[in-house]
Amino acid sequence: MIRPMFCHSCGTQVTTDVQFCPTCGQPLAASPATAAAPAYVARGGLTARPGAWVGAGWDLVKADMGNYVLLALVFIALNGMVPMILQGPLIAGFHIYCLKRLLGRQTDFGDLFKGFNFFVPALVASLVIGLFTFAGSLLCLIPGLVVMAMYKFTYLFIVDKRMDFWPAMQASHNVVRNDYFGFTMFLLLMALVNVLGALCCIVGLLVSIPVTVAAITVAYQELVGFDPQTPDRV
Repeated sequence: MIRPMFCHSCGTQVTTDVQFCPTCGQPLAASPATAAAPAYVARGGLTARPGAWVGAGWDLVKADMGNYVLLALVFIALNGMVPMILQGPLIAGFHIYCLKRLLGRQTDFGDLFKGFNFFVPALVASLVIGLFTFAGSLLCLIPGLVVMAMYKFTYLFIVDKRMDFWPAMQASHNVVRNDYFGFTMFLLLMALVNVLGALCCIVGLLVSIPVTVAAITVAYQELVGFDPQTPDRV
């Protein structure tokens, strides 16, 4: 079976049977190590656009408000009943719903639970990210925020690129390292949106949570791009 890999120059997904990237033309190193799922390398020059992404997330949610509110309600309820354990898979499922909306595919409420197809990597990712964030916060608030920003795309890499938790975390970091400050501002803007949602008698979270998840999905589409096969195989 031909295994997928990524071009280390532009990040395009290719297969190990090609010698040159079809997008940028760079040679692809052929060695037995390629079978070990090489790390994703983001293209250079990526910068964060917090306001544009949050605005696009709001537009996505606004166009399908009823379903997003229902998804957020179930998301909050299940996380409340089983803290930590279900968080990662549910976030992955939320992203699946958002990416289908972005790509113009048919969606349904059950997409939220398709994140459970990635239960183990999503669960372990959520636990490891939580541990890293806690460790960063012990040093100072700012390192904790940067760590949180570094791994915001982890669940999308798990779903879209079929990565295990650690390669997905590395891939997310490889995107964010281009603009630590900008992506941390993106995180803070999303946190502000959720704070405003909580101030609206808590009910506002049913809108603010979908907006932030949608914003991350929009950012991923712009910075990385979805595999065209993803909506059909999740």
